[in-house]
Amino acid sequence: MAVPPDVVADVEFIVARRHDNGDDLWATPDRKLAKGGPFSTLGAARLLTELGVDATNPILVAARELIWSAWRDDGRFRLAPTGAIYPCQTAHAASTLANLGCGADPRLATTLEHLLAIQFDDGGWRCHKFSYGHGPETDFSNPGPTLMALDAFRFTMPADTTPTLDRAVEFLLDHWVSRTPLGPCHYGIGTLFLQIGYPFSDYNLFYWVYVLSHYDRAKSDPRFVEALAVLESKLVNGQIVPERVHRGLARLQFCKPGVPSALATLRYREIQANLAAPSP
Repeated sequence: MAVPPDVVADVEFIVARRHDNGDDLWATPDRKLAKGGPFSTLGAARLLTELGVDATNPILVAARELIWSAWRDDGRFRLAPTGAIYPCQTAHAASTLANLGCGADPRLATTLEHLLAIQFDDGGWRCHKFSYGHGPETDFSNPGPTLMALDAFRFTMPADTTPTLDRAVEFLLDHWVSRTPLGPCHYGIGTLFLQIGYPFSDYNLFYWVYVLSHYDRAKSDPRFVEALAVLESKLVNGQIVPERVHRGLARLQFCKPGVPSALATLRYREIQANLAAPSP
């Protein structure tokens, strides 16, 4: 996909911030790759991809290599120089690299095998970090990282893992019904979730419907159909209008709150195409 002329300025703005965190490629001097919100190494690289920058562009090639430098032989990613390595960090890196065109990389296959090996009892992924205490809600997976993991898996999805991934899909479908804050990080479904968040970065209705539309287990499920109907009720003349955008992206044209977004609408068209495609 070529960069549309009307977002060239957005690309230039993101690239111009490549040193803002103290080092090159949106990293910090000590190589934190997820620090900086939408302008972290992970966040900025995915933004450029969303804007249509080709995967062979030197800046994306360099960003990918920097992210891969955090990869470990067991499949995990160390996104900061110290501290524990959590499943959410590995899921975030895997999702980013998959979206950057690395779906066929054998290192990503190792990472996805690792994620399958640590899948929690309820089908999702759960970090052993209890910032909010140890209430009963922390006995569940974190819905946000589970959605990111499924975002990575949709690029590869070997047939023999489909039942395993169905468990993760079911976990998220169940969350649509319960809506209660779940997991050690308390991901809930409320007012903020139901606002259209774009570009994709956190747990919200648009990202949730988009990712699950790639999974046959979800497509005809009444819970998914209900969530899709909520999303479609927000369309304006068939277009997606972002409602919740990170304040750091306020100067970008492609995702202005309250303004129809051509690129977000393309993602909605993908949802439609996924639902129209016959099951294998």
